Amino acid sequence: MMLPTPSSVAHRRTTRTAVALTVVGLAAAALTGCSGGAGGGTDSQTVTFLSWDTQDTMQPLIDQFEKENPGLTVNASYAPPVTDYVQKLQTQLGSNTGPDVFIITAENKHQLMDGGFAKDLSGESWISNISDAAQQTYSSNGKVYGAAIASWGGGILINKDMLAKVGYTTPPATWDQFLDLGTKLKDSGVTAFYEASDGIPVTLSALLGVENASMDNAMDQDIWDGKTTFADTWTQPLTTWNQLFEKGIEPRSAAGLTGDQVLQAFEQGQVAMIGTGSWALGNIKKAAPNLNLEYLAVPNPKGDLYWCGAVSPGYAINAKAKNPEGADKFVQFLQSKEGVELYQKETQSITTTKDFTPQLDPSLSEMAPAVRDGKIYLPAVNWPDHADVMTSESVALLQQTISGKITPAQFAQGMDDKLASTK
Repeated sequence: MMLPTPSSVAHRRTTRTAVALTVVGLAAAALTGCSGGAGGGTDSQTVTFLSWDTQDTMQPLIDQFEKENPGLTVNASYAPPVTDYVQKLQTQLGSNTGPDVFIITAENKHQLMDGGFAKDLSGESWISNISDAAQQTYSSNGKVYGAAIASWGGGILINKDMLAKVGYTTPPATWDQFLDLGTKLKDSGVTAFYEASDGIPVTLSALLGVENASMDNAMDQDIWDGKTTFADTWTQPLTTWNQLFEKGIEPRSAAGLTGDQVLQAFEQGQVAMIGTGSWALGNIKKAAPNLNLEYLAVPNPKGDLYWCGAVSPGYAINAKAKNPEGADKFVQFLQSKEGVELYQKETQSITTTKDFTPQLDPSLSEMAPAVRDGKIYLPAVNWPDHADVMTSESVALLQQTISGKITPAQFAQGMDDKLASTK
């Protein structure tokens, strides 16, 4: 979300490159009457739902909703984030089988909001329960189209027991200290660090966040406005991040890793540190409850500490839902105190709705305040438009850089070239 997330964020991205969710393609679907129907159920007693959280995460919420709403059934289908999910939603909308309720993300929000595919939620009685930052994230022209119930942070998740064997006692305060820690782990014979390569990694996002903060959080808008470029702003953070591969702290084979594979390796004790989001904690705790964990902020050559992160994806209602009343009830439940509490129990998410304060895992103690204060950054969330196309391009360039086929400077220039092609 990035994404990362958003507010389903149980698993990260898959490696397949996204098929662009274009306004043209969606507009064509709208002209033919795009509406609900994921998985077949279309009667007034069925609410269709496309989720990017797993069934294990969502089933307790669905069960409770159905218990409280006799006669209503949620027909849920699932796709992992981000690219598989966006592609599946696009396909369903394009074939007139779009679900009543779906996920709106940074990668597709402009197309869904501006294309008329998501219902305006501004008039809902419960919308005030959604945090101000969440409402702003999924708003267009003063109207709110997504109900995000959480925000997430991303940092360096460590196995404290593995790090203790190389003398770890305190978190690295500088980038050089982080590299030194990674080198000690590598030299001890363990895999030091992994990140998934199917999206901008947590560490790189945080390094870019420091650059953005130094520009009064205007970096992306300035790039789009032609006041600066990716080459000017991204090259140095990319060069810093690339040291992980140059020094062998992260193997170049990580170019093929998915988020699920990274988490599985960590759960099985095969890697000492990973870059991941707070949304991963729930599944890790279930799979490996005895791991001694801690989330660390990403250090920077300037000595700054920063987190990746964003408002989580939100729940949206199809503007032409086949069961609009049932869809309204389902989304209202998902953002209710009861629904959010159930979701937080499953995911350990940093939920942000106003009527529920979560009891967070101690490993999130340093991250949570930064998340709530908005001192987090994720590129795609901040891109003014064409986030789908730019995300796809960034993944392709990222994997080439990890593999050593192109330089950080070529990565940044490639982003400028792609942006120029969209204008």
